[in-house]
Amino acid sequence: MKPNTYSTARRYLAIALLLLCAIAPVLAQQPGTDADAGPSAAPVTTAAPGTIEGTPVALPGAQPKGPPPIEFLELLIKGGEFMWPILGFSILAVTMAVERAINLRRGRVIPAGLMSALGQLGTSSGGFDPRKAYRICQQFPSTAATVIRAMLLKIGRPHSEVEHAVADTCQREAEKLYANVRWLNLAVAVTPLIGLLGTVWGMIICFHNTTYLDNSTNRSTALAEGIYIALVTTLGGLMVAIPAAVASHFFEGRIQSLMFQVEEMVFNLLPQVERFEGRVRFSRHHGEGEAPRNGEPAVEEVRAAVK
Repeated sequence: MKPNTYSTARRYLAIALLLLCAIAPVLAQQPGTDADAGPSAAPVTTAAPGTIEGTPVALPGAQPKGPPPIEFLELLIKGGEFMWPILGFSILAVTMAVERAINLRRGRVIPAGLMSALGQLGTSSGGFDPRKAYRICQQFPSTAATVIRAMLLKIGRPHSEVEHAVADTCQREAEKLYANVRWLNLAVAVTPLIGLLGTVWGMIICFHNTTYLDNSTNRSTALAEGIYIALVTTLGGLMVAIPAAVASHFFEGRIQSLMFQVEEMVFNLLPQVERFEGRVRFSRHHGEGEAPRNGEPAVEEVRAAVK
């Protein structure tokens, strides 16, 4: 993942923490009693059954009541309309992750049959035949086959031109492999923003509603309930962004590794191609078995001259 993506995520988390620190003093205020009330203000209480001088005593078998468990699905539903775009990005991220996991397998990018057939062609008694190599690449359509075909179309050209064609084709193929990974990076960057926006909006609504509560209502309780519901959108955004960031980092490393193997495979074939430099112009119709145009020499004639 690009470094600015990580810095953006850290910036949004810092903003969320600052918001929490700002509302913490408000939540800490509890409805108090009159501090100046004298002894006469204290009501006279009598010990009830099960208490000692007004202090409750735990009865046998009685269990203290804690807060009810949080229903996660219900909590996400309470997040409001901002949860819908986060849900959409989560579906998009899962779809792109599954698609890349399938299409970035080594057998899809560098087929084993392609490597085996080219290896046998290079060690055959007749020597390396560019036309056969081109047809083998057509039988195994893949990233590696596309790069090798670009190299074969430059047979007979200077070595620097062949390397330049290979480098350009590798760059284009890597961009194709990386295309759907960009959607993961988009989810990483946008979902925390949507979550933070939903939290800020929820806090605005919460504080607005709190100002209209009557004096008999516990404002701290109402405010705390509204804020914890508002934070659900931030939670949802992070739940989508973190796995998407991990998947994006994994696929980027996978693409770099596969393209390195493709380049290594092509450069191993370069010595076979250098023998034809300056002696033939290999084109697409040569590889597809068509007759040479305008008296162009056939590849077999050049191979005989090289021998």
